[in-house]
Amino acid sequence: MKVSVTQQALAYGLSLVIRAVPPKSTLPVLGNILLSTDNGRLKLCATDLSMGVTAWIGAKIEGEGAVTLPARTLTDLVSTLPADMVNMSLNERMQSIDLVCGKSKTSIKGIDAHEFPPMPFPDLESGIIVNGKALAEMIAQVAFSASDDTARPVLTGVQVVLENGKLTMAAADGFRPGFNSMVIPDNTAKANMIVPASALKEVARIAGDEAVTLCPGNGSVVFHLASDEIASQLIEGNYPDIFQIVPKAHKNRAIVGVAALAKAVRQAEIFARQGAGIAKLKIGAGKVEVTGESDETGQNVADVEADTTGDEIEIAFNVRFLREALDAMRAAQVIIETSTPVTPGVFKPQDDDSSFRHVIMPMHLSGG
Repeated sequence: MKVSVTQQALAYGLSLVIRAVPPKSTLPVLGNILLSTDNGRLKLCATDLSMGVTAWIGAKIEGEGAVTLPARTLTDLVSTLPADMVNMSLNERMQSIDLVCGKSKTSIKGIDAHEFPPMPFPDLESGIIVNGKALAEMIAQVAFSASDDTARPVLTGVQVVLENGKLTMAAADGFRPGFNSMVIPDNTAKANMIVPASALKEVARIAGDEAVTLCPGNGSVVFHLASDEIASQLIEGNYPDIFQIVPKAHKNRAIVGVAALAKAVRQAEIFARQGAGIAKLKIGAGKVEVTGESDETGQNVADVEADTTGDEIEIAFNVRFLREALDAMRAAQVIIETSTPVTPGVFKPQDDDSSFRHVIMPMHLSGG
């Protein structure tokens, strides 16, 4: 292998794939990044066996070949190189790369590319094409609701369903289900899978305005872009029916500015995080009163103007859950629907075109 590539392109490609390199592994090759020539481009690939990230970058290919190099060593080195051409040549006998850039000359020991795990090969012909920007926004509004607790693996994933020309995502950690959907025109494909939230967040990170081809496979899914690709193993199991806990009706409703409410919630969190982590919302009489308090630091109360209907209600939520739900809103105003202090609250953007819904289970108010 003999390749020339710009330092900027190489650094960018490495920054994408290194996120799939596991911090520790019993397989030394998983700590490496695969470099290989592929149809006139340089292909970079990393995997932790559950997720793999691939990036293709423009390069001058003078000799075909492949090798794996230590991820951290290569990434750290390239970040220090001048903005010049990086020339790499493979010593096949030693399985090492001689790298020259400017006045810097380096030899990096690698591992044979044949030891690198194979990546899923996507069937692009039957893939589902979606808008990258819309997909990234959907993921941002849903994936944060997934659980971090590996004791229940299915809840660490996002249920992705394609049916009747609609793509739906749903996630829940047991306390705050969220879901959203988008129409996929002229598509009759069907799929029902649980994708790790961590993999979807990587998709959202790299997806721009370009199209993303979603390719379900046998126990895996691939998200393919023009120059990047993320492959992920699916999570086995049955996802709970989170839609059954969504209230079918409400007694109280408030329409409030997202920015103003989010600011009040962040102020409440400063105090609530020292206590029980609760933000109390008193909704009614044309306002939403947000309170955060702790015995150690004191209390903060902020009033936010709102369009309210129904009787006044006081309800408490986990303050972090509330902040993250508001951060996910893309509309200028949010609709809050409640019924009683012990039933879930529904948060949704005041946007007829949005299917985003976020449900938060209430917290117990002592003395209430």
